[in-house]
Amino acid sequence: MGEPNISDNAMVQDSEMVDGNVIVQGSEMINGNEMVEGNAMVHGNDEMAQGNDFVQGNDEMVQAGEMIHGNDMIHVDDMIHGNEMVQVNDMVNGDEMAHGNELVSVEATPPTTSRRRRKKSLVWEHFTIEAMPGGCSRACCNLCKQTFAYSSGSKIAGTSHLKRHITLGSCPMLKSEDRRLALPSVAGTDNEGEGTAERPAKRRYRYTGYANATFDQDRSCSYLAKMIILHDYPLHIVQQPAFTAFIESLQPRFRVADVDAIEAEVYSVYQKEKENLLQAFNTMPGRISLTIGLWTTSQTLGYVSIAGQFIDTDWKVHRRMLNFMMVSSPHSENALSEAISTSLSDWNMKDRLFTITLDNDCSSHDIYSANLRDYLSNKNTLMLKGQLFVVRCYAHILNAVAQDVIASIHGVIYNIRESIKFIKASPVREEKFAEIALQLEIPSTKTLCLDVTTQWNTTYLMLLAALDYRQAFTTLETCDDNYNEAPSAEDWKKVEAACNYLKLLYDSAHSIMAAANPTSNIFFHEAWKLQLELSNAIAHEDPVFSTIAKDMHERFDKYWKDCNLVLAIAVVMDPRFKMKLVEFSYSKIYGVEAAKYVKVVDDAVHELYKEYVAQPFPLTPAFVEQGEVNKNAPSGENNAPVTPPSTGDGLLDFDMYLSEIAVSQPTKSELEQYLEEALTPRIQEFDILDWWKLNTLKFPTLSKMARDILAIPMSMVSSGSSIFSAAATGSRILDDYRSSLRPETVEALFCAKDWLQYAPAVPEAPSAALVKVET
Repeated sequence: MGEPNISDNAMVQDSEMVDGNVIVQGSEMINGNEMVEGNAMVHGNDEMAQGNDFVQGNDEMVQAGEMIHGNDMIHVDDMIHGNEMVQVNDMVNGDEMAHGNELVSVEATPPTTSRRRRKKSLVWEHFTIEAMPGGCSRACCNLCKQTFAYSSGSKIAGTSHLKRHITLGSCPMLKSEDRRLALPSVAGTDNEGEGTAERPAKRRYRYTGYANATFDQDRSCSYLAKMIILHDYPLHIVQQPAFTAFIESLQPRFRVADVDAIEAEVYSVYQKEKENLLQAFNTMPGRISLTIGLWTTSQTLGYVSIAGQFIDTDWKVHRRMLNFMMVSSPHSENALSEAISTSLSDWNMKDRLFTITLDNDCSSHDIYSANLRDYLSNKNTLMLKGQLFVVRCYAHILNAVAQDVIASIHGVIYNIRESIKFIKASPVREEKFAEIALQLEIPSTKTLCLDVTTQWNTTYLMLLAALDYRQAFTTLETCDDNYNEAPSAEDWKKVEAACNYLKLLYDSAHSIMAAANPTSNIFFHEAWKLQLELSNAIAHEDPVFSTIAKDMHERFDKYWKDCNLVLAIAVVMDPRFKMKLVEFSYSKIYGVEAAKYVKVVDDAVHELYKEYVAQPFPLTPAFVEQGEVNKNAPSGENNAPVTPPSTGDGLLDFDMYLSEIAVSQPTKSELEQYLEEALTPRIQEFDILDWWKLNTLKFPTLSKMARDILAIPMSMVSSGSSIFSAAATGSRILDDYRSSLRPETVEALFCAKDWLQYAPAVPEAPSAALVKVET
């Protein structure tokens, strides 16, 4: 209710209280012709109770200022106390007054102004009152929009039928979602209205969901294990008092498992997800390529992570973690070979291995490649005699080259870091530096910022911004005796050269990260342009520029020599470029010797295609097409003429003529047809996987080859990860906690986390209703 309203025409003396037509004097309460004194109780047509008295009549109940219509209860927290006079629906006129212990009859008149009390029933969270003609109103359900009688002028229908609509599932919207709204129930009396009513309970909130939801200990425990896996929580979280208290508040019946039990549950989740992945591999139409990551620990042991990348039957790229195995020496080529062989056996893919991608340093790449090729070629059939077998990570080479550039000017970078720290140490210095930049009319809008030493792109951006303010740094040194870290003119030239070449790496990395599907064909574009730029930069007339470029080219050229063949074959599978881009780019890089290198690529493409024709990869039954054998027959094979079946149109001689032409003029192979066709227009929305999906019937054998090639992981950095971080490439360190776990548990945690990210989403429960309940 609102604040007490005192009127000249209505007055209550002593402890009198007026509520509508009800006048209460002292400890007496009068309703109509009935009065209850003290704790007395009077039964009649309409009954009132004061204090803790409980009166029932005509299906109405009043408890300490609360009124219940039917069998329902509405809580009202508003009370009328002491000498307050509240004007509700009626007003006590001037000459009508209650004196002493006497009751004076009053005549009520309609109020000139009224203040409607806020409705407290919970049903109004789900209904809206709508005014109707004739002064009536109806209650409209907010969910199903049905309307119900509420008031007809001065008579109010109550809310019982409204509550039944939402609590008993009568509302079609609630029924369709298989949920009902839980509302507070009335407690305190029997059917005859006898007994003592309890005081209004304190209200709390709870959510209600499924009407008949049952608790499942095993299901809840499985979800707990998945939460630990996905969010990298420690297993001993189940022993933390705060966690157990939280769980108990949600479901007291849930028995929180101990560390051993939750570890077993984690392994159970891992086994279940592994079975699902094995079934997916059984329907995989092509080969699989692996990425190999190295992990070290604070101990002498290490781990090898093995992930597989493939293109499924719907021409979608997938990468899944396969194993995370402990090895005695992760940098040993023999240990790595054994780990890969074990993984292939574990997943039944000995005959499906296509390539492996490593992130190791250049110095050991040749040893790794030779040993892996020799070891695995004895147990697996390698395509193209293993020339494409070992691939180096493109992200790793970008990071390695960038780190070389940063290391070459580390002294200058140190001075710039210290200079930025000095300026940002206080607002006064920042303002002073800004004033200097304004006076020098420096047009740059870049902001000085410190870098993150483990992310070379932030170092590049820091140097780029500082380079614009080079004059401001020099001026600051002359006017501030506390600052003496300004780089020299020669230092700024080194920074300029470094930024010039870091930009090449920065742009290349961004192009790779921007690709929605990082298939192998996109890497050739970045690699050949970088190789060309660094080759030309060696001849730069400024020795500062040429020196940095020489060091960069030396490292990147090693990568180019190792991987340009697989990069080129991948771009040939792009119908927008085919061999044309290889010819163009090689002419830029190799000049007059370009034809020799182009021939190497062309021969490799044709040789690889012949291997797919001669030894087609066995397909799953769903992908075996009728006539597959004839389609895969080598081109140019002279087959005996076959008499075509008669069509009944009298042109049998014409059909024989066509058959003879087909034999005398053998059709071109799929590869030759593909290469001779016009290039596909280069449009921004082009999707190479969709193109091959649509042309699978036209190029059944070549599409198998394209599927395997496009699935080669040229970079170990997965989509969505930062290519600039040192932690994304190279050897990583396993934290002490995970190093202390059993190797089987570590593998289960790493692999299951990867698999659960791609698991089908659990259907959400219907949106729960927020309700008030009594305690």
